[in-house]
Amino acid sequence: MKQRFPSEFSHLWAIEPGAIYLNHGSFGACTKFILEKQQVYRNMLEGQPMRFMVRQLEGLILNASEKVAAFVNADPSDLVFVQNATAGVNTVFKSLHFKHGDEILFTNHSYGGCLKVLEFIAETTGAVLVEAKYDIPVTSPQQITEAVLSKVSGRTKIALIDHITSATALIQPVKEIVRELDKLGVDTMVDGAHAPGCIPLDINSTGAAYYTGNCHKWLCSPKSAAILHVRKDKQNKIFPLIVSHAGHKAEPFTERFFWQGTMDPTPVLCAADSIDHMASLMPGGWDAIMKRNHDICIQARDLFCRELGLTPSCPGDMNAAMSTMELPDMFENNPPSYKNCDAIQDEIYEKYDLELPLWYWSLPPRRTTRISVQLYNSLDQFSYAAGILKRFCPKKKAP
Repeated sequence: MKQRFPSEFSHLWAIEPGAIYLNHGSFGACTKFILEKQQVYRNMLEGQPMRFMVRQLEGLILNASEKVAAFVNADPSDLVFVQNATAGVNTVFKSLHFKHGDEILFTNHSYGGCLKVLEFIAETTGAVLVEAKYDIPVTSPQQITEAVLSKVSGRTKIALIDHITSATALIQPVKEIVRELDKLGVDTMVDGAHAPGCIPLDINSTGAAYYTGNCHKWLCSPKSAAILHVRKDKQNKIFPLIVSHAGHKAEPFTERFFWQGTMDPTPVLCAADSIDHMASLMPGGWDAIMKRNHDICIQARDLFCRELGLTPSCPGDMNAAMSTMELPDMFENNPPSYKNCDAIQDEIYEKYDLELPLWYWSLPPRRTTRISVQLYNSLDQFSYAAGILKRFCPKKKAP
């Protein structure tokens, strides 16, 4: 089957040729090169497991750590690998000690999976969850900062702040939020699930006590590769979710996370390879990739808004390679769970082999669509998708 509306890069990815896949932000997607590279590592592992796991792996992990740390401007000694950003958030919150009445601050744009971690902490420790709210469309980053700071109290111990929100695709001003919270004696855990490879990332300059980010999304490495960065003054209190041979008191900090039982390390090793491979795909490397994806995202967003009568959720510079738009009422439908999709999304997928996320956000729930752009996407794909989605939107009544 031929590719439909391909970009000049589509052939490099393993996306099914007939599919139009506009949901890179959910799970990412690997290039064929990286899938082949992962198989090379797996062949090394299975060809002589003892040699690979005991004699070679530590050096390979160190190389990957140095490569990824340089990409996000962090000291390798402050950075460890975890399975995904949700594991990074779990690691921090399950390591910290909360007393009854301690407040944990988050926003109504925080990722749903990580909110479950906060609920667990609150129920088991007596900590109190405090929600900072702001609606879309948002007019400026300052609006977000003010919403967060307005909920700080003398009991606020830590804030969970998304760098790029998942459901609403907003770049939040984490550097400013961290700086202001630090002045108030409040630590920040930044959930940067979408940040590496999507926006220029300088973890050191954020100043956050804790920062986690996925490699499997915009870096396009295999699933089960993510980073957790812990500021040096906080490392003595943070422990891996799985404590194994090194023990929970191992030094340096990174040693605690190196061995967590037998698992597949190939996604982590591929993260380093993916950084170089992706950079080679365009003149100008990662800066050019991020600009290209952002530019198409804004063009596609404006196209959706024009064709469907929608409103952008924020100024263009607050979107990176994703954008969310609120949709008009279509028909009554219960919001789907994390295990299934919206009924209209399923119908569009089944009829047109088009993966366009539709979901509900906020209380009361409002249906939105979120577009994502990676190199394998073309603007023509979004034009086609807007036309398909328009068929499901109610026709405006004549005045």
